[in-house]
Amino acid sequence: MLTKFESKSARVKGLSFHSKRPWILASLHSGIIQLWDYRMKTLIDKFDEHDGPVRGIHFHNAQPLFVSGGDDYKIKVWNYKTRKCLFTLLGHLDYIRTTFFHHEYPWIISASDDQTIRIWNWQSRQCVCVMTGHNHYVMCAQFHPTDDLVVSASLDQTVRVWDISGLRKKNVYSSPDTIQSQIQRTTGTPDLFGQADAIVKHVLEGHDRGVNWATFHPTLPLIVTAADDRVVKLWRMNENKAWEVDTCRGHYNNVSCVIFHARQDLILSNGEDKSIRVWDMTKRVAINTFRRENDRFWILTIHPTLNLFAAGHDNGMIVFKLERERPVYAVVGNLVYYVKEKYLRRLEITTSKDVPLMQLRSGPRAPYYSMSYNPAENAILLTTRVPAQPDTSIYDLYTIPKDAGESASAAQNPDAPEGRRSSGLNAVWVARNRFAVLDKNHVILIKNNKNEITKKIQLANCDETFYAGTDNKFKLTTCFLSRTANRFRATQTVLATVRIGKAKYAIWSNDMNYLSLLAKHQLVICNRKLEQLCIIQENVPVKSGAWDDSGVFIYTTSNHIKYALVNGDHGIIRTLDLPIYITKIKGNSVFCLDREVRTRLLNIDPTEYKFKLALINRKYDEVLHMVRTAKLVGQSIIAYLQKKGYPEVALHFVKDEKTRFGLALECGNIDIALEAARALDDKRCWEKLAEVALLQGNHQIVEMSYQRTKNFDKLAFLYLITGNLEKLRKMMKIAEVRKDVSGQFQIAMLLGDVEERVKLLRQCNQKSLAYVMAATHGLDEQAEQLKESLDEKIPEVNPNAELILPPCPISQQESNWPLLAVSKGFFQDVTIKGNQPTTTTTSLSSTITTKLAANAHIDETGTSGGDWADDEVQVELDEDDMNRENLNTDQDEQGEGWGDTAIELPPDLEAAGVSGGTGDEEDASGYFVAPTKGQSVPQAWTQNSKLPVDHILSGSFESAMRLLHDQVGIVSFDEYKQLFLQIYSRSRIAFTALPSLPSLYSYPLRNWREAHSPKLFYPAVGLKLEELVGRLQIAYRLTTNGKFQEGVEKFRSILLSVPLLVVDSRQDILESQQLIEICKEYIVGLQLSMAKKDLAKDDEKRSCELAAYFTHLQLQPIHKIMTLKLALNQAFKLKNYKTATSFAKRLLELGPTPDVAQQVFIFIFHYFI
Repeated sequence: MLTKFESKSARVKGLSFHSKRPWILASLHSGIIQLWDYRMKTLIDKFDEHDGPVRGIHFHNAQPLFVSGGDDYKIKVWNYKTRKCLFTLLGHLDYIRTTFFHHEYPWIISASDDQTIRIWNWQSRQCVCVMTGHNHYVMCAQFHPTDDLVVSASLDQTVRVWDISGLRKKNVYSSPDTIQSQIQRTTGTPDLFGQADAIVKHVLEGHDRGVNWATFHPTLPLIVTAADDRVVKLWRMNENKAWEVDTCRGHYNNVSCVIFHARQDLILSNGEDKSIRVWDMTKRVAINTFRRENDRFWILTIHPTLNLFAAGHDNGMIVFKLERERPVYAVVGNLVYYVKEKYLRRLEITTSKDVPLMQLRSGPRAPYYSMSYNPAENAILLTTRVPAQPDTSIYDLYTIPKDAGESASAAQNPDAPEGRRSSGLNAVWVARNRFAVLDKNHVILIKNNKNEITKKIQLANCDETFYAGTDNKFKLTTCFLSRTANRFRATQTVLATVRIGKAKYAIWSNDMNYLSLLAKHQLVICNRKLEQLCIIQENVPVKSGAWDDSGVFIYTTSNHIKYALVNGDHGIIRTLDLPIYITKIKGNSVFCLDREVRTRLLNIDPTEYKFKLALINRKYDEVLHMVRTAKLVGQSIIAYLQKKGYPEVALHFVKDEKTRFGLALECGNIDIALEAARALDDKRCWEKLAEVALLQGNHQIVEMSYQRTKNFDKLAFLYLITGNLEKLRKMMKIAEVRKDVSGQFQIAMLLGDVEERVKLLRQCNQKSLAYVMAATHGLDEQAEQLKESLDEKIPEVNPNAELILPPCPISQQESNWPLLAVSKGFFQDVTIKGNQPTTTTTSLSSTITTKLAANAHIDETGTSGGDWADDEVQVELDEDDMNRENLNTDQDEQGEGWGDTAIELPPDLEAAGVSGGTGDEEDASGYFVAPTKGQSVPQAWTQNSKLPVDHILSGSFESAMRLLHDQVGIVSFDEYKQLFLQIYSRSRIAFTALPSLPSLYSYPLRNWREAHSPKLFYPAVGLKLEELVGRLQIAYRLTTNGKFQEGVEKFRSILLSVPLLVVDSRQDILESQQLIEICKEYIVGLQLSMAKKDLAKDDEKRSCELAAYFTHLQLQPIHKIMTLKLALNQAFKLKNYKTATSFAKRLLELGPTPDVAQQVFIFIFHYFI
């Protein structure tokens, strides 16, 4: 039995698979209905409206409905899309055992302990038929898959088969109906001479005790039943009678449920003997038994279309398969050899020719496990492995006939050549005339073509063997231990080793340079020397894979086709409805086999992984071609390009202006950022653009940005440092219009305009300051006027004061500063060339100047009321400014923005410089490709580790939250915010180099002794188990002192910190788990105590009840004594002496102090002795 999913819950009494989605419904004895996704192993929803256990549950095969029946005598029909109960059917008078939908009609059948079977019309919501006849509980009732029959099982030791054709004729419209029958149906008049709605067709008697289950075979006229007499009986029926075929004995307790296998001649049953048994329907013998230690089984169901089963037991359910469904195949060039229905077949991929080659011998009742093909000898090795019985595992050696599949007669009736058979867990070819066998003792045997042993290789704990290529002298094989993969010669010389989880499959690339190792939830890619290149974790099982010609590994999971590059980049190509097994990748085509061993051809879009591969290999021409022709969209591609340091590539296909703006700033492309900022016209975008442009020295764009954001202070300072005093004076006038006295005074200081400052101080009624300023700066006339207006004491003027004026700019800087040298990569260079027209264009400075052309002069602004005062001010340029900027523009067009800086070289050097390249004109205008940005230490942490705390220390909070969700199931991270910040704050050390320089950072490592490369970097973790133990002691003291609220917070902080621990030993793991249990118990207990305190006056009984609950938590002895004393006092006050005595006895068992023990003895003696 291969367990695919297992859940933990209350006792499961009913199960039902969805026909199309990977869902299963489980009805519990606790009254809850659970909806699970068994493929993703997650609980999707819960439905809780029944009062009491729910036993019957069933999905509708076409509608988004399911039906349930419980011990509250109610049948409920639910819509799982709206998550609501649509209606309730009432009529049964006792527990409802089973409920099933009809496969075609709008009917529901229900069986009940009221000894009746009812059929309901769920569209009209009425009961259309009541079938009576059983004289005990009816445990089960089901419709026939195709005929108008019903089978029911009862504790009266009988099974009844009912004919409901009369009900169908009465309630279901069909075209041959006569007018009389239609009138009868609409009027409701009974047919006096017709047949009844349901009649008993057969009564099956043979069980000695009550029958628990009965079901029809999906295609044959068979019925199987299970009863409390511990046997399973098989019955056959025809139109006239039904009789017992045989009895299957083996259960040693009540048999709860039994079903037919839909595709094989098998019967499955389970019971209260804690076992699931598989019976051969033809021989009526048990062929497999699966047991659980402590759980009795109650229900068994089969998937409508897949080979999946589910069984419900006392503590949950399991979803399982009986055997592997993976087809065995071997790929050699364009040929695929595979086994289907006991025939070896060959598929030619190029011509799609599929022919049978030969018939295979029958072996154990188990599917083939693996196949190995030898093209030199045209021979195959087929292994059959029984997981539960390794001693019965065998392999067969076949030589394929030379003319197999060539002639038409041979293709129709292939021969069945004799093969050599021997025992072994696995067999694989390692040379032309040698193959390796892993025997039951896990020893590798090297055998020749005659199946004779030539050598033995003893290795400890060897689990699997795979082919590992060849070298010049020796043949190689690969042995996978439990956690290690070794590649060695036939001389037993180990060549390389890599650590990995239990590998299931090994797939080599076409050139034998790369190896992919597939585990259940893990993919590891290595080179030929078994050096690990990358490791990829999956949440769902990895099924198969193949290498394409470009060196990309394409693999499948249960849900998707995915790709993986050798550097670790991976992604999804397409979604799958059902699992497939890849045999060959050819261009855009995926050749594969499904679980029915049917050859399939799927088309995929390789654009994404080919784009990434070209980017990694620096094939920029190919990348550019794909950018221009392919449809690359999605945030994942943009994020990938940003992560890899290619934001300029994303600019080619991103249409969203906000995203383009961010990418342009990241790659330093001011032109595109300016276009995006104009389109967005957002204040924050202009501020960011100004910051980046200022760093590059492009003060013209800075000026425009400050104008758009109306940042007058920064704009005035920009005019000052560029020496543009004329615009600075205009800014002063604008400040006057805006009535910004402070800004006007500041600009006047920057300009050295004393008269303007005196005027401003006088207007602000600061006459004393105005007098001092005028007198100090030699403005005698104004000083005298101010002196006359001063009524108070005239301030003294320092006779030694000196006039200080701001330095005058040497020259006005109209053009940009020498721009910061930003090296343009290949893609930026292509973008610039692509955007250049055929004629000569103006430079960026002239473009910006044109964009900032004046619409109105400053004088007009002042006379028109001033838009600047209304926060709509625009800084404009007059004609002189325009002429000056046009002059600079002309200079830029001539390439003389830096002046005449050309260096005159001697003729010989000049000639050498011109002919230094290949001589092409394109080389003369070549581009410089900046080196790829290196990987930071925190990025290495995230790639090397799957521990959430390591991702937090690297600052990758999003991936840390995703890991915590996947590993622990955390969905709300509000309480983790402060903890994340605290952990991140200790991830690095800052060193101050010089006072004027920013700090230098160092990243401490916990494995600094072994960290020889970034692939081995792991961060130092400050949080250790000993620290949490110390915090636990503090929480204990808070609890002892009665500070419950603080104690709860302390315990909760410890609980939140446990998933962020890094443990090294099994002992640490156990202590961490114990810490979780302690925190859980104390948090619940302290919250109970606080709730009890709030209820002490209003509801004393409830308070006493909470105190009693508090005593049953697993606390430390000192706290246990305190809880028992508290509960004893409350029970005593309520005169509940019996409960108080139980508390007193438990208190004495804990060994309290003598004073407490004496008080308890007095209490017991006084009231009960």
